[in-house]
Amino acid sequence: MPDLRQLCDDIRSWSRELGFQQTGIAEVALGADEVHLRDWLARGLHGAMEYMARHGDKRSRPEQLIPGTLRVISVRMDYGTGEDAEAWTTLDDGSRAYVSRYALGRDYHKLMRSRLQSLAELIAERIGPFGYRVFVDSAPVLERALARNAGLGWIGKNTCLINKDSGSWFFLGEIFVDIALPTDIAASTHCGTCTRCIDICPTQAIIAPNRVDARRCISYLTIELQGSIPEEFRKPIGNRIFGCDDCQLVCPWNKFAQRHDEPDFRARNNLDQATLAELFAWTEDEFLQRTEGSAIRRTGYVGWLRNIAVALGNAPSSAEVIATLRSRVDHDSVVVREHVAWALAQHIALL
Repeated sequence: MPDLRQLCDDIRSWSRELGFQQTGIAEVALGADEVHLRDWLARGLHGAMEYMARHGDKRSRPEQLIPGTLRVISVRMDYGTGEDAEAWTTLDDGSRAYVSRYALGRDYHKLMRSRLQSLAELIAERIGPFGYRVFVDSAPVLERALARNAGLGWIGKNTCLINKDSGSWFFLGEIFVDIALPTDIAASTHCGTCTRCIDICPTQAIIAPNRVDARRCISYLTIELQGSIPEEFRKPIGNRIFGCDDCQLVCPWNKFAQRHDEPDFRARNNLDQATLAELFAWTEDEFLQRTEGSAIRRTGYVGWLRNIAVALGNAPSSAEVIATLRSRVDHDSVVVREHVAWALAQHIALL
């Protein structure tokens, strides 16, 4: 029988060597989180994300998702790079495109999954074959609740996981295991009376502490939603063409965020500096080539043009902006044409 406490120490050591900044062990009981999830779904706050309800309670019951699961190894990988002031500078410049920080570089899923697989193999080398499954946002898993129970941080009022020493600019990943490892102490909450994230949200999507109405959330509207973006949200979207970071940018705990330079997470295709006009000019072939291995691929080319059209509608009026929009006025997609027409109307109204 292996010394499980020593094994936990080894797992943390191996995790650091593999590039994870923190590792914890959680039990699989998520009763209160299951109640919260059921209520969120019952109220329809998940919008068109039907996959959130598709697997029933398996999302909150790891032992049902993967029979035999006794513990969850939860890891954190930081992706914060640069100063927050740079993000605000982009958001304040209506001619530039804002892409959520997590999507500026390569897609984190493959990188983390590969490293978690390596971690599992190191465990097997130490104790022999065991039952496990690696997850990186790839199955119905309540990863933030599990990470909280593993001591990695608390779930903030913006529903992001927040670490007292490192803020919230990080990715999460898990290994479900059939080993009764000693567990860590769940993180306590430290948001206090702060409501900065609720107050800053451009579309007021955080309808109560720890509750987001996805149907109003810019990340949902620019990534998950297919078809038309409701007109009431187009102006508040501003120049955010893929996701939104406002609630993290204002979080006081992010002053402690570690600036981590993982090469795979460095900005690609000049996305941290690009103008809306530059990105709107991409052909579909260019989009597919430039977004290979990127989270941005999720929105699709039509969604990409739709989002940029909205941002161009919010940009300062100029002959260039109007000409850029008119270049897509006859696009094959009815969705693109609709949003281009809306955007042009914003500028014509100012002429």
